[in-house]
Amino acid sequence: MRESCKAIAEKVVERDGISIRLACTTFGISETCYRYETKLSSENQQIADWLLRLTTTHKRWGFGLCFLYLRNVKGFGWNHKRVYRIYWELELNLRIKPKRRIHRDYPSELDVPIAPNQVWSMDFMSDQLASGKTFRTFNVMDDYNREGLGIEVDTSLPSARVVRALEQIIEWRGKPAALRCDNGPEYLSQTLVGWANEHRIALLYIQPGKPTQNAYIERFNRTVRHEWLDMHQFNSIAHAQLLATQWLWQYNNERPNTAIGGVPPRQLMAAG
Repeated sequence: MRESCKAIAEKVVERDGISIRLACTTFGISETCYRYETKLSSENQQIADWLLRLTTTHKRWGFGLCFLYLRNVKGFGWNHKRVYRIYWELELNLRIKPKRRIHRDYPSELDVPIAPNQVWSMDFMSDQLASGKTFRTFNVMDDYNREGLGIEVDTSLPSARVVRALEQIIEWRGKPAALRCDNGPEYLSQTLVGWANEHRIALLYIQPGKPTQNAYIERFNRTVRHEWLDMHQFNSIAHAQLLATQWLWQYNNERPNTAIGGVPPRQLMAAG
């Protein structure tokens, strides 16, 4: 489909003299795809097509995630250097200008659970609807395989709503031995504390002002912000919840996670 659109665009540019940009917009292809020329083999074209498709669908993915997806999710055996060479020829390495980062001492790593449901981490985030109204998200993940267990979206998420969200996850996932969280009022409330004691679930509170002690969920939140919240404009809470559910499925089943060996969380779970 992409090749035929490219051929038609080339024909229109040559015949009618319109600009390449207008032809690409009309036929739904990128200028990078239009200008790309196949080199060496048809397999290189297949690699190029995959890279263009991935970087168009997942605008925040760099080469590393694209390569891990092709290798670990799709099962292609292409050489790392070969794929990167085509990635570079397509100028996909110029899509995102890297930010200048301040050097900081690397914090000590958290203990990694050796089985599912040993420790779940949870945290809140906030964003806005298109109308300007603020909403919150309640994110829960399993530290074992970095699987996102749930993203609850609403304008208000009190402790009773937190308990309900956790109970819904427990229905299909099983009960965690411990929950790691910060010192927010929802987590310190008697509603959550009483519920955790009743179900014999330990609450692991981090020290105030020490988010690195909850590093797994903080890293997850960064991905949520970068690949979901910043990529959409939400018309309503229902719209935000729908997109959250769709993104979370993709995160767990298709997105390679470099912290667990470059495979999606569910793939690690199945292998275990």
